Amino acid sequence: MTRERKIPGPDHPITVAPSTARVVVRLGDTVLADTTSSVELREAGYPPVHYLPPDALDPAVLRPTDTTTYCPYKGEASYYTLAVDGGEAIDAVWTYRTPYPAVEQIAGHLAFYPNKVDITVEP
Repeated sequence: MTRERKIPGPDHPITVAPSTARVVVRLGDTVLADTTSSVELREAGYPPVHYLPPDALDPAVLRPTDTTTYCPYKGEASYYTLAVDGGEAIDAVWTYRTPYPAVEQIAGHLAFYPNKVDITVEP
């Protein structure tokens, strides 16, 4: 099966830029990440997403899952479950290991679902 591949443009703009905002990610009372080295992706009418470098998070809390999704603008995403202090958030994290060239800056970075973890972004 051939997947449709799209390029961002005026009808569906996507911008990716380094961010110096402080991004803090928590699961319950546990701080999972606290960084000022994220990459901010803005896509069409969606809320901005901060993609964190992989070293911003202890890899021991990540459990790979079999879940994948496809975005015609970014490529195929892989997912992780977060596991900390006996609690977990299933498929709470995603990454594009080899995203399409238009968004190559997010390669290997981690993004989080705000309905599964608490994300604070401070300018």
